[in-house]
Amino acid sequence: MNILVVRFRQMGDAILSTALLNTLRHNFPEAHIDFVLNEKIAPLFKGHPSIDRIITFDDEERHQFVHYLKRVWQIVHHTHYDIIIDMRSTANTMLFARFSPHTPYRIGVKKSYTRLAFNHLIPPCGGKSMVEHDVNFASPLNAIKPIEPVREFTLHITEKEKTDFAAYLQAQGLHLQQPVMLANVTAKLASKVWDEDRMVWVLQQFLHTFPTYQVLFNYAPGKEEENARRVYQKLGQPRQVFINVQARSSRELVAMGHFTTLFFGNEGGARHIMHAAGCPSLVICAPGNSKAVWLPQNSVPAQGIAPTDFATSAQLDKMTREQQYALIAQETVWERLKNFTLSLQ
Repeated sequence: MNILVVRFRQMGDAILSTALLNTLRHNFPEAHIDFVLNEKIAPLFKGHPSIDRIITFDDEERHQFVHYLKRVWQIVHHTHYDIIIDMRSTANTMLFARFSPHTPYRIGVKKSYTRLAFNHLIPPCGGKSMVEHDVNFASPLNAIKPIEPVREFTLHITEKEKTDFAAYLQAQGLHLQQPVMLANVTAKLASKVWDEDRMVWVLQQFLHTFPTYQVLFNYAPGKEEENARRVYQKLGQPRQVFINVQARSSRELVAMGHFTTLFFGNEGGARHIMHAAGCPSLVICAPGNSKAVWLPQNSVPAQGIAPTDFATSAQLDKMTREQQYALIAQETVWERLKNFTLSLQ
């Protein structure tokens, strides 16, 4: 059996979609599974046991329509697919199914135009867990056999990658026998960053209450690094914080997750990576970001704090983004973080 899963999109979406890939592998262990991704994020999925082949498109291929058409045509005519699952179901992505009309299971999202390509449609996400939505793409396959869903989304690296990163952490002065927090004190988009001074206050409480914890900051070069180092200065450059320890790639961030006890801070793609590596997380969700959608619940503890915890939708609609963020008090965050940390001991 040959299966094609079309994902594209950003890193966080692709990570969550591994729950579907794991469901397919669990229920059809002998199947050959191909996964279509943006080239930039493909290295993160190399070696994943639920993926046999990664098919990538770069930005130029995605935006040169004639070339894109040719590649899609070649992909679906090179391999006879028994199942095509289009997780995006846009006018462009549905061409995989349109060019393979004899594929028995062509599965996509129910939209006004998607019946042109698919013979099995599932409802849109509709505010439920993104993992539940992703796994639901396998539901039409119950006609083949009863499908047992797998809600774990996972990433895989080699033992050498783990060993190498452990050696790096030790060389930087960390003790792997002591607990580690990865703090996401900044973000790529300023609109997804909780008040910096409140973040500093919470981290001060944490460092005082949990002195055995070693704290790392997650940041990218440029503006994020500038923000992270400013937070470090405001904290007083404590010895517990290892400001120069970095994951230099997404795969190194997975490796870091294997040595991290707790992820805390602004919600984003890094949290998905850490969760997929088995690291518990407590995050602050930006206004408009649904906890139900983006904090899937499985065997790895994951909690979030959001403006919706403190006001109704009608009340939030009358507030600016800054006013919504202001609803999240530092004392509340600290109490949640303290209790969450204690629950992990």
